[in-house]
Amino acid sequence: MKQELITPCFIVDQNELKNNIDKMHKALKDTWENYIIGYSYKTNSLPWIIKFLKENNVYAEVVSDFEYKLAQKIGCSEEEIIFNGPNKGKDIFIHSIKNGSIVNIDSFREIEWISKLELKKPITIGIRVNFNLEQECPGETAMGIEGGRFGFSLENGDLEKAINKLNSLPNVKVVGIHLHNSTKTRSLNIYRSLAKKACEISKLFKYELDYVDIGGGFFGGLETKPSYYEYMKTISLELSRVFNNKKTKLIVEPGAALIASPVSFLCEVVDVKDTYSKRIVTINGSRNNIDPLMSKTNYFLEIEKKEKKETIEEQIICGYTCMENDRLMKLIDKEELVIGDKLTFNKVGSYTMCLSPLFIEYFPTVYLRDYTGEYLCIREKWDVEEYMQKCSI
Repeated sequence: MKQELITPCFIVDQNELKNNIDKMHKALKDTWENYIIGYSYKTNSLPWIIKFLKENNVYAEVVSDFEYKLAQKIGCSEEEIIFNGPNKGKDIFIHSIKNGSIVNIDSFREIEWISKLELKKPITIGIRVNFNLEQECPGETAMGIEGGRFGFSLENGDLEKAINKLNSLPNVKVVGIHLHNSTKTRSLNIYRSLAKKACEISKLFKYELDYVDIGGGFFGGLETKPSYYEYMKTISLELSRVFNNKKTKLIVEPGAALIASPVSFLCEVVDVKDTYSKRIVTINGSRNNIDPLMSKTNYFLEIEKKEKKETIEEQIICGYTCMENDRLMKLIDKEELVIGDKLTFNKVGSYTMCLSPLFIEYFPTVYLRDYTGEYLCIREKWDVEEYMQKCSI
């Protein structure tokens, strides 16, 4: 490594991130042309990352007042913010709809807020659709037959009821539908089904919609999975049966698809020991840093050795915490690791930094590997001072 970096640390590759953004833009320009990319802040809202995305014509997709204010803080106008989810505060919600944000209603509570407003000028609103995707794509959805919990149910009539209620209010018009669903497979079949359902739902309106928001959940940065272009082509083919791409925007909300592959986590071996049964290798990172949901079974791992060693049968890579389950992986028939060897876990940009707990150690340093290959610190490691900020003792 050209520069000595403080470990543990995250590294954001600027070239990789820019490449992902450009490819996503191109895929949409080539298939629908009239589109918006809204980056999912919850996936990784590191300020440098979200500012860079804004500078590359990517909107902010937010799901809380905090995220809304964060988007404003880094320079997004209200019109560049997509506001989703059930966790909208009343004041920010009202501000957002009055000031041109793309807002997708999630509950009757939000409709009640709108109904009590005295609107002096027209506002537009979108609505989150809840439908039985498992029936369309058996075995592919995250929640199976139990179904998702967001939005208004198509099957029980709540969706139509909500649309009619909103459109009956003075100066209010529903102009878009939002169809994101959490899935296990992220397959092209999922997005084909979402687009088909958008076409079906359009029949509930007597006018053309301003937008269809298909949501996110796409793969990205993996050669064995669908490409951005394949996703967008699949979606556009279905939408074009009903919608006119000159009049109706396609909104997509990628998170991991953009930010997973550009981020890596560098750590080093700090201890090696043998128990009665196993070789234990402890690193100065933790599973909390790269797999806080404890769900991964393998990693994109690179090892930088200090010196050549013999191959050994099994080594268990463990984190620094005092929790027994802080075990990342087993190395089978690999060179023996020693103190000072460096490990890089690649493609760890999504749902890692944002979910890592303040547990035993605080947030690690984050570096940017810029276009020239130089490393710049874009977040310093948290210490006791940062941990105690705004606290009283």
